Amino acid sequence: MLKRAQKQVSARRVQGATGRRWRGGGSLALAWDLARGRWGSLAGTFLALGLAVGILSMTGLVFASAQPQVPARYAGAAVLVKTPSTGGEANGLFYPDKPWPPEQARSLAERLGRIPRVAAAVPDRTFYAQAVIGGKPVAGDTQGYLWPSAALAPYRLAAGKPPAGPDEVVVSRALGLAPGRQVTVLTATGPASYSVSGTVASPGYYFAQARTGGVRVIGLVAEAGADVAAIERAARAVVGAKGLVLSGEARSATEPVADVQTRWFGYQILSGMAILVAFTAVFIVASTFAFGVVQRRRELGLLRTVGATPRQMRALMHGEALVIGVSAAAAGVAVGTVCAPGFGQTLVDLGFQPRSFAVEARLWPMLACFAAGLVVAQLGVWAASRRAAKVVPLEALREAVVDERPMTAGRWVFGALFTLVGVVLGVFIAGESDSVIQYSFYAAGTLIVGLSLLAPAVIPPLVRAVSWPVRSGAIGMLVRQSALTAVRRTASTAAPVLVTVGFAVLVTGMVETNVGANGLRRAAAVQAEWVLAPQDTPGLTDAVVSAAHGSSSTLPTTVYTGDRPFSAAGVAGRTKADVIAGDLQNLQGGQTMAVAEWAARERGWRVGTAAPVAFEDGQSLRLTVVAVLKEAPADILLTRQTVRDHDPSALTEPVYLPIPTAVPADTGAVIEKVTDRMAGIEEHEDELVWVFVLILVGLSVGYSAISIANTLLMATANRATDLRVLRLSGATTGQVLRTVALESTLVVAIGALLGIAVAVTALVGITTGLTNMIGMTVGMILPWPIIGAVIGICLLLAVAASVIPARTALQPPRP
Repeated sequence: MLKRAQKQVSARRVQGATGRRWRGGGSLALAWDLARGRWGSLAGTFLALGLAVGILSMTGLVFASAQPQVPARYAGAAVLVKTPSTGGEANGLFYPDKPWPPEQARSLAERLGRIPRVAAAVPDRTFYAQAVIGGKPVAGDTQGYLWPSAALAPYRLAAGKPPAGPDEVVVSRALGLAPGRQVTVLTATGPASYSVSGTVASPGYYFAQARTGGVRVIGLVAEAGADVAAIERAARAVVGAKGLVLSGEARSATEPVADVQTRWFGYQILSGMAILVAFTAVFIVASTFAFGVVQRRRELGLLRTVGATPRQMRALMHGEALVIGVSAAAAGVAVGTVCAPGFGQTLVDLGFQPRSFAVEARLWPMLACFAAGLVVAQLGVWAASRRAAKVVPLEALREAVVDERPMTAGRWVFGALFTLVGVVLGVFIAGESDSVIQYSFYAAGTLIVGLSLLAPAVIPPLVRAVSWPVRSGAIGMLVRQSALTAVRRTASTAAPVLVTVGFAVLVTGMVETNVGANGLRRAAAVQAEWVLAPQDTPGLTDAVVSAAHGSSSTLPTTVYTGDRPFSAAGVAGRTKADVIAGDLQNLQGGQTMAVAEWAARERGWRVGTAAPVAFEDGQSLRLTVVAVLKEAPADILLTRQTVRDHDPSALTEPVYLPIPTAVPADTGAVIEKVTDRMAGIEEHEDELVWVFVLILVGLSVGYSAISIANTLLMATANRATDLRVLRLSGATTGQVLRTVALESTLVVAIGALLGIAVAVTALVGITTGLTNMIGMTVGMILPWPIIGAVIGICLLLAVAASVIPARTALQPPRP
C-alpha cells in the first residue's frame, strides 16, 4: 500500500522542497486509494458514522412527520375560526387558548353564518363524557359534543336518528349499542342514564343539549362548489382581531391540547436521541481518526519524505473522511428511512405520539442527515488532520512506537478549559431549580470532553493505582509498562468507555434520584392512609366525591388574566398551603382568590387587589386577592363551587381519606391504600421514563461496541510484531493472550472510573438542586446492577476485540 502511495505521489511529481502542490483532485484520488487499502481499519469509523446518520435519519423523518394535523372532526369544515392564541407551554404543561365570551361567540357565529355560500357556522363545544358498560368506563375517547358539531367532519348516522331530547345520545357504533338501548354516561357531575338514539362511525358522544364550556372554534361548512378563498376573506372581515381564520393545512392549529402535549413528549425523546448521537459520533470519529494518525506515523512520514507538504497532509486526511462520510451517510440514510415507520409506531404505542400519527417520506430530512454525516466526518477528522500535518519525514525511519509527547499545548489548554466549564456547570446546577436536567447534561458533556483531552496526563497515575495489586508479577509489570509507554493508545481505547459509562451512570442515576425525590415529595404531601382515585377515567365526578364524604378535594381548571393562562384549582375543606400574606380562611364565595407568590409578583397583585379573571366558559369576573401563598396546589386557588359554576368538565383529583368508604357503582372510582396508589403511580412513571433511559443507554453501548472493537482491532493488528517478539522471548501463547486481556481490562477500568467521576459530579449538583427545590434532603441513588452490566459489556467487547486478533497474529504462517 505504501509503495502504491509513493508511486502515485511520484507520478504527480510532488516535490515539497520546491513548494509544488497536489491538485485537489489528486489529493482526493490518493485518499480514495489509501482508504480502499486500509478499509478494514476504517470499518469501525464507517459503522459509527453510518449508525449515527441512520439514527438521525430515522429521528429526522419522525420529527418532520410529527407536525400538528387537522383534527378529523374538522375535515368537513372548509374554514375554521379560532380564538386568538393565548395558551402555550409552561414547564412542560400546555394550556388551551382563552375562549370567547359567550355573547361574542354567539354574535360571531351569527355573522359568519350570513356569509354567502356558507351552509352553516357551527360553534364547537366540548365537555367530558364517557360511557360505562358492564360496570366499567369505556377507555378511549372521553369527549362529548353537541349534535351540530357532527356536521364539521361530517359524521353521518350509521343507524338510528339524531338526539332530540335531553336524555338521548348518539354514540360510536364501536360500543356495540343499538338504537333504543340504555347506556350510562359519566359527566363531570356524575353518572346518568341515556337512550341511544343513533350511532356513528366516529368516536365521541353527541347530545341534543348539555351544559358545555366556552367556544374556541367556529367551523364554517361551505356549500358544494363554493369558493373557499372568498369565504376565508369574508370571514376575516367579520372576525377582525377577535380571532384567527384558518383554511387548508393551517387548520392544524386547532389540534387538541392533549395531542400537543403528547407530541411534545415525543420531541423530548427525539431531541435527546439526536443530541446524544451527534455528540457521540463526533467524539468517536475524532478519537478513531486521532488514533489512526498515531498508528500510521511511519506511513505519513513516508508521504512527507516523498514531498507531501503539511497542507497536503491535511487535505489527504479530510479526503479520507469525505470518502468514508459519503459512503457511510448514504448507507445510514437508507437504513434510517426503512426503520422510521416502525420507530414511529413504537412511539405511538408507548404514548409519545398521538394515535393519528404516521411517518411520511420527506426528502429534506434525508438530505439534511446526509449532509450532517459529512459534517460529522469532517469535524471528527479536523484535529487528526492537524496532527498528521506535523508528522516529520524522519518518522518513516522510526521503529519503536513510544509516545514522546502525549500532551500538546492545545490539549492542556482546551482540556483544562472544558473541565473547568464542566465543574462550573455542576456547581450552577445546585442553585438551579427549573433546568436541573438540562444543565446536568451540559456539565457531563463538557467534563467528558475535558477529561478525554487530559487523558494522557490523567491516565499514568490511574494506571499506577489500578495496576498496583499486580505490579510484582511479570505479566502485571508488562501490562503496566505497556499502558504507560503507549499512553495515547490507552487514552483512545478508554475514551469510548468513558462516554458510555459516564452517560449510563448519569442518565440512570438521574432517573433513580428523581424518582426518589418524587417519592419524598408525595410522602410529605400525603398524610392519609386511604385514597379515592379514578379508575379508567380522567378524574373523579362530583357524585362520587360527595358520596365518599371527602373532607378535602381539589378541582383543577385553567383561568386567564389578560391573555395569560394560569393553572387554578377549586378547593374544599382544609388546604395545605404556606401563606405569606392574607388569610386563606377568607377564600369564600365566588368573588375571591388566593394566588401563588410568583404569580402575584408577575401581575403586581397584593392582598386586596381586584383583578379580572376569565374562566373556561368564557365568562369574566373581578376576583379579590385574599391570600398570597408560597406553596399551593395551583397558581390560583378558588372555591370549589366557583370552578364548577364556570367549568362543567372539570374533574376532581384523587381525594385522601382517613378511613375507607363505600364507592357507588358505575362511577369510575376505587378506594385504595395510599401506599398502593403511590407504588402504582411510580411504576407507571418508571415504565415511561425507563423507555427513554434504555434508548439512550442502548445507543451509548452500541457506539461503545463499535469504537472499542475498532480501536482495539487497529491497536492489536499494529502490535502483531511486538506480540510475536514476546512469544519468541519465552512467553507462552496463553501468557501473551492473558497479557493482552489484562491490558484491555485495565483500559476499561480506567475508562469506567473516569466515567463514574464525570457522572457523579453532575449528580451531586442534581441532588443539591432537588434538595433546594423540594425542601427535603434528597440522596443520590445509583442503579449499580445496570451500571455493572454496562461496564461488563464494555469489558467483554474490549477483551474479545483484543484477544481474538492477538491469537490470530500469534499463529504460525501457513506454508
